[in-house]
Amino acid sequence: MNRPLDLGAPADFRAERLLDVLIPTKDRPTELAVTLSGLAAQQGVPGFGVVVSDQSDDQPGYAHPAAATMVRALRYRGHPVLLTRRLPRRGLAEHRAFLLAASAARYVLCLDDDVWLEPGTLHRLVTAIEELGCGFVGNAVHGLSYLHDVRPQTHRHYQEWSDRPVPERVGPDTPEWDRAQIHSAANLLHVTEALALPPGGWRAYRISWIGGCVLYDRAKLVDCGGFDFWRRVPPRHQGEDVAAQLAVLARHGGAGVLPSGAYHLESPTTVTDRDVEAWEVVLTEEPGC
Repeated sequence: MNRPLDLGAPADFRAERLLDVLIPTKDRPTELAVTLSGLAAQQGVPGFGVVVSDQSDDQPGYAHPAAATMVRALRYRGHPVLLTRRLPRRGLAEHRAFLLAASAARYVLCLDDDVWLEPGTLHRLVTAIEELGCGFVGNAVHGLSYLHDVRPQTHRHYQEWSDRPVPERVGPDTPEWDRAQIHSAANLLHVTEALALPPGGWRAYRISWIGGCVLYDRAKLVDCGGFDFWRRVPPRHQGEDVAAQLAVLARHGGAGVLPSGAYHLESPTTVTDRDVEAWEVVLTEEPGC
């Protein structure tokens, strides 16, 4: 039987470090274990921290033996882990704001609880944001059940940055909004295969927003308000990640990075109440940041 799991100390996340990974989770113990296993196998970014905030109806997902083992593996490999609960639930944006407030790292990776990262992903993302100097970079998630569903009509939305990304104002009334089509199914994987990049090579490309795995320069995210807009949206919302990215994109720029090492587990969503798109509210009230 597993011994009781140490929840970690919030004070450990007050010290500055290069990177913290922030994971909100709810009722997904199996998926959380897989997500943590991907982090435990990362190399090239020593000492990154992990914060897990759970909003499960019953016991937290990190109490499951598989997830608890991955927490212990991360700590054994030198990564501090903080395990928290955030109840009552006040919506996705408030949950992300809570996680962001727990970190003092230079960079924060907002990682969904149903994403597995292949080895080398963190190192590539950190390398990219340091070289590009923009507000965020991200890895769109691959849906491998669509591996043989090739959609060449979406590939035209792939446009590389030839230099550092510049700020862009993107919205549903702009042609740039359609860039998101390249992130559906396995489209980005097909684009990557066609590029035939050399080992270790990567490219930065233009995006509207990215779901599931986004690395922010924390100071630039905070400069644009972070997720504090949660007070202006009802708890039953989605699109909080889009709202934050559009704000940072408008002031500091952002980019997708390929190859992506992020793989969607394709589990059923736990976000069933989606009455409001948070980004619609934020764009209406104050375009950009």
